[in-house]
Amino acid sequence: MKIAGREISTGLIIGVVLGIIVLWGVVWNNGTVDADNDVKSQWGKVESAYQRRADLIPALVSTVKGYAKHESSVLIAVTEARSRVGQMNIDPSKLTPEALQSFEQNQSALSASLGKLMVVMEQYPDLKADQNFLALQAQLEGTENRINTERNRFNEFAGEYNKRVQKIPGKLFNMIAGFEEKPYFASKPGADVAPTVDFSK
Repeated sequence: MKIAGREISTGLIIGVVLGIIVLWGVVWNNGTVDADNDVKSQWGKVESAYQRRADLIPALVSTVKGYAKHESSVLIAVTEARSRVGQMNIDPSKLTPEALQSFEQNQSALSASLGKLMVVMEQYPDLKADQNFLALQAQLEGTENRINTERNRFNEFAGEYNKRVQKIPGKLFNMIAGFEEKPYFASKPGADVAPTVDFSK
């Protein structure tokens, strides 16, 4: 083949084309790695927010116990739900839909237990006036808001990553490299509203 009066071998053309494809594949792969790391980093923030809530529960239970000793079944349910949550340890590189669903179920069970505890606490005006309890209430409210924020951010990062994994021709490189789609946190009816933790009513 002649280009501008020069003889160009077919092998050279094929080599240049292959080089461009390989270079493009490397660039695409690096972008997918970056997106994957963003998802993993954000997952750490989600876990941290949930851990913050779990860390507040022993102090909350202890404070409530001082005023409502006979509500032991509710306190035990909260403690047991917290224990189950504490046993959940998900490797962000193995974040499957099943693992995320199990994580959400345990967190939802803890939220439900806290909800029952809060209903019971309405019967104890002295507790609702306790300064330690008021401080815990404020921290728990802030933590619930943070959980919602970090979950939404996780879904955003997972969405950007999934776009890279799904798009063609990058999808071919991603399959070879072993990149798979990430699951999302599923919205449930009323999930856009943080659990009520206001004991002052």
